[in-house]
Amino acid sequence: MAQSQAELVKALVDAGVHFGHRVSRWNPKMQPYIQGKRNMIHIIDVRETAKGLLRARRLIQNMVASGKDVLFVGTKRQARHAVQEEAGRCGMHYVSERWLGGTLTNFRTIRARLNRLEELEKLFTTGQIESYSKKMKAALQREMVKIKTNLEGIRRMEKMPGLMFVIDTRREHIAVKEAKKLGVPTVALIDTDSDPDLIDLPIPGNDDAMRAIEIVMRELADAAIEGKQGRTDKADDGGAGGAAGPRAPRRSARASFRADDGRGGAPGGPGGEDRTGIATEAGDAGQVDIPASGGPAENVPSPEPVAAGQS
Repeated sequence: MAQSQAELVKALVDAGVHFGHRVSRWNPKMQPYIQGKRNMIHIIDVRETAKGLLRARRLIQNMVASGKDVLFVGTKRQARHAVQEEAGRCGMHYVSERWLGGTLTNFRTIRARLNRLEELEKLFTTGQIESYSKKMKAALQREMVKIKTNLEGIRRMEKMPGLMFVIDTRREHIAVKEAKKLGVPTVALIDTDSDPDLIDLPIPGNDDAMRAIEIVMRELADAAIEGKQGRTDKADDGGAGGAAGPRAPRRSARASFRADDGRGGAPGGPGGEDRTGIATEAGDAGQVDIPASGGPAENVPSPEPVAAGQS
């Protein structure tokens, strides 16, 4: 971490992360995260904020190191700039203008609109747009700007994100519902008027303070960058291990059984020495497609039993 925990807590307090909403707007489920109230405004326990932020850092770092991406969602004015800047710095996806309904649950349509954006950009870059009329050029220009404004942050997202970070779950309730429906883990900066039960890992704090949002986003972006470094280190280790010797070509279970049967000699029953040898020759037993039942070895007819007294 770039700064110690004490410095982080001091920076959060200076940014006003501990100020909640008015007492009349609170959600009773936020009681464990509230320290008290002052001038009819709830005060959030900064220790809970720091604890949630450290847990979120660890979760994002492990998630990114495992090869998955993070989607940052924050469309309110206070969070828009921080989300764009920090998500771009760590190379993750973001939504900062407007969450389109079905961004996750109807991702095929979203990808179709992104393909349309690439087509329109190609028209303008290659100069083919000059062959259209003035009215058509203006219409295509408006369409391109609209798609780019809403979907620029998820342009490189080819698959479902491994984790979603949300600022203000009341405003982004559609995004939270879609993530929950698809089983995407959610981390959120929630204020005293939000429901923490909807989030897998809540970070209690002021979701209206720009400086507090910037600090939280910077910490999570640093965690994503550290996770990417771990991903690179794993790739380097895998390349060094693979340089020791070429991997044997993979063979399916049926092909392996036929090869052994053609050699004649070794029974191909399940659990036999030959099946173990096949897995060893293939290089990785987990990559060999060995059926659990009904495989080639189990379909070999067994000899009928000979009754007593028969030769």
